[in-house]
Amino acid sequence: MEKARSRFLLFLRTTLWILIVFGSPPRISCIRRDFYLPVQNACRSTVQGRFLISDDKGYVCTSLSVDPWTRCCPEAGEQFSCQGCNLVSRCCNSYEYCVSCCLNPSKTQEELAVKVKIAKQETAGTYSSVFDFCAGRCRHNSASVVHENAYASDSHHCFSLDSNSTRITRLNSPARLAGIDIVIGKQGESCESACKLKGISCVPSRLFVLNNCEYLQKYMSCNDTCLASTGADQPAKVVDDAPGHLNPGACLYTQIESMLSCDGSHQHTRRLCPCA
Repeated sequence: MEKARSRFLLFLRTTLWILIVFGSPPRISCIRRDFYLPVQNACRSTVQGRFLISDDKGYVCTSLSVDPWTRCCPEAGEQFSCQGCNLVSRCCNSYEYCVSCCLNPSKTQEELAVKVKIAKQETAGTYSSVFDFCAGRCRHNSASVVHENAYASDSHHCFSLDSNSTRITRLNSPARLAGIDIVIGKQGESCESACKLKGISCVPSRLFVLNNCEYLQKYMSCNDTCLASTGADQPAKVVDDAPGHLNPGACLYTQIESMLSCDGSHQHTRRLCPCA
């Protein structure tokens, strides 16, 4: 009986010793403070397209090659690429390349971009950064379409900083129309034809002076509606019997002044023409 008790106590002591040695957590002697994950600068990027992405550094890449953690494109390609862009009109045939081209500091000044209103309403806010400006302006807008039912061209992603109102105010003066006759064309008639019927010629270099709401309202009475649009038939007024989606009675000025031409016409507009 005594031997059995001794063996039991020996077993118990052995078991407790094993639990103490192998079962207790190791004593913490110190805490490492130099352990951290590497921090990488994240990018803001576009989400408009299915295949291409442009980041806020001005690089363009495919959606499969973008870094999934930072959303940055590889910097192996061209920065601020203007592939497929017309640098005169500042319009591109690709949304992502439009954003990339727009981000170039030589083409978009930050101090001016952040003052541009997001919409025309008086209460509209302004863009918070150049990337926001470029991403917003390069989307389709009223300056990309003709009469709101068709694209003006394949290059319908535009990032022009100049607004019609600010630029025209700076350039307009009565002296620029000295010796110019203002002629209103017939429905669907080009300025070239309208001036020719008067025995004079269209002066294309003065079209930009008339390309604003002030002159359109003065000569054509715009029914209190003057809209930014795009088309070689502008500046013009939409005829009153035009289809409803074309804004009958409204005046139109173009935001892409490189498109101004004496030859342009549209079946539902009457042009305002400078002739001499």
